[in-house]
Amino acid sequence: MTVATQTTHQMTTTPLTPETLVFGFTAASNPRVSPDGTTIVYALGKTDAETAKAQSQLWRCDIDGGNVLQLTFGGTQSGAAVWSADGSRIAFTSDRVEKPAKQGIFVLPIAGGEGQEVTRHAVGISGLAWSPDGAHLAYVASFDPANPDEAERPADAPPPVRVFRRIDYKQDNRGYLGDNRLQLWVVDVASGTRRMLTQEPVDHTDPVWSPDGKTISVKIPNRNGMCSQLGLIDVTTGAVTLVGPVDGSVSQWVYTPDGAKILYAGDETQTWQSDFFLYDRAAGTTRRLTDDLAVLPDAGFPTISSPSQPVWLPDGRALIHAARAGGSGLYALNIETSELETLKTWEAVLGGLSADATVRYVVQGFTSLERAGEIVVTDLTTNTATVITAYSAPTLTASPAAAWERFDIERGGLTIEAWLLFPPGFEPGKRYPVILDVHGGPNGHYGYGFNASQQALAAAAFLVVYSNPRGSSSYGRDFTQRVVHDWGGEDFLDLMGVVDAVLERPYADAARTGIYGYSYGGYMTAWTIGQTDRFAAAVCGAPCFDLESMWGTSDIGHTFGRLQWGGSAHDAPEWYAAHSPSYFAHRAVTPTLIVHGEADDRCPIGQGEQMFVALTEAGCEVEFARYPGGSHLFLRSGPPAHKVDYYTRVTAWFRDHLGGAV
Repeated sequence: MTVATQTTHQMTTTPLTPETLVFGFTAASNPRVSPDGTTIVYALGKTDAETAKAQSQLWRCDIDGGNVLQLTFGGTQSGAAVWSADGSRIAFTSDRVEKPAKQGIFVLPIAGGEGQEVTRHAVGISGLAWSPDGAHLAYVASFDPANPDEAERPADAPPPVRVFRRIDYKQDNRGYLGDNRLQLWVVDVASGTRRMLTQEPVDHTDPVWSPDGKTISVKIPNRNGMCSQLGLIDVTTGAVTLVGPVDGSVSQWVYTPDGAKILYAGDETQTWQSDFFLYDRAAGTTRRLTDDLAVLPDAGFPTISSPSQPVWLPDGRALIHAARAGGSGLYALNIETSELETLKTWEAVLGGLSADATVRYVVQGFTSLERAGEIVVTDLTTNTATVITAYSAPTLTASPAAAWERFDIERGGLTIEAWLLFPPGFEPGKRYPVILDVHGGPNGHYGYGFNASQQALAAAAFLVVYSNPRGSSSYGRDFTQRVVHDWGGEDFLDLMGVVDAVLERPYADAARTGIYGYSYGGYMTAWTIGQTDRFAAAVCGAPCFDLESMWGTSDIGHTFGRLQWGGSAHDAPEWYAAHSPSYFAHRAVTPTLIVHGEADDRCPIGQGEQMFVALTEAGCEVEFARYPGGSHLFLRSGPPAHKVDYYTRVTAWFRDHLGGAV
């Protein structure tokens, strides 16, 4: 075992609490730098403890973080700002509109003045993008062919009958869709005249204008986002040209400066690892530039955040934001030689990519194991990076984040990276309970980001260990693919190896260990307690418990199952039987708390229900906490009160069953 990095163990008498984690932070997001490189506009958000409502407004500052000024005041949610090409205006979305409208688009002169409303919708708006000449804005909003006027349903009307014939009739965090899909709109900024550019009942996201303003490129997901193509939309006619195979994926893209080609990150099949391709618009041909990138281009998070779109450096290379080994980096891709050069890396998780016109300054969101919700500015001329905000400092000064250490284990010729968080006031002479946290995906990854669940557990006096077992992303295609068709196999053994490595330390109590996981992490938790009794307590979040029923009830199961499990249950019944936790739950003896959102369409609530019944019938101590209206992503977008309850309930379960330091 090798130790890679370590921080000093910190002392504090005021550990982070669930309430502080939910209500105590002010966070900056979506920073965008002006074309002249002098000014940054960003959203500043906070969840108010009295109203239990999230609020955000637009602020601005100089490139060095000075001269901070609030720009918007109306409504409760203003954000998603984008600069016009000449830097004279910003466009943004806000809920400061009268009902039944839900959100509007506003344009604000940066020199001063009031934001003017351009258009509004009774649905959410995303993907704002200025046309090159500044006359129009492209954006995305949902369109329901059964309600084209966005009319409000009478309050006393019964819920409509839901009839569908398409398999992608629902999606997690959006609910029942029917034929309602995200469509591309263009609005004239001066007149407010708008038109819907796309008609097909498929989603269109993240519009990008061509340099000549004649075409808008969008991502067109299919199979509920499991696969995607690039769509080139003619602004005049709405005609669509699809780029990439229907079974492939697209994660980032950018037009070449002359508009003749499009560089995009994606794959020809869905492998959860992107490479780069160059599409020639005139010839209609695609050239593959890379094969098995060692980094993962940042694709954003579906329904939550947009991709970090590349920009062109003055030397003709493309500037790319990507993840590597749980951290973040900026990379330069040469489209002639396909060489990828590392420019800057961080032991942190960055988001977005905004550059000035000369691409000297790169502005991104910044979160690390010591800070959350900040802005970092990278000066590519001097090769320096500076975190210019300190919004999390007051909270984390009073209640510091967990001290941490990164270490490796070796298994089967692979290096498995892991991190260990220490409780506040850690004393090496004491013995502490250990909790293993398993990430989701399975092709997700953990790393250097501030994770509220992990911080809550560490603050409650536990050693918290998390890792990136085989199957995790940000290590290249081969490593990422090693979990496919092997759920509960070598991935499970990697995780147990990580726990074993921690338990070699004198301050880790082998008799008091717990396991926690959400989504695929919930699968691994459910799987583990059916395979071993080594853990004294478990918390299982939104599990994949019975893979056969999940195949037919999850919004992605019908595609995800074929990719990850080798087919449907009737295609591979032996595999399903050998890898479903439901077949082994009767052996479980570990006291288990199940936590699940009732509106989860990704790992439906029935998965948690089946697990609860199976453990109860097995005589295992079990408790089931259900969060009404909660999607699979309710810890990101759900009610603050539910988040507080979740963190409180999880830490209390482990405290009751594992105790504290001795």
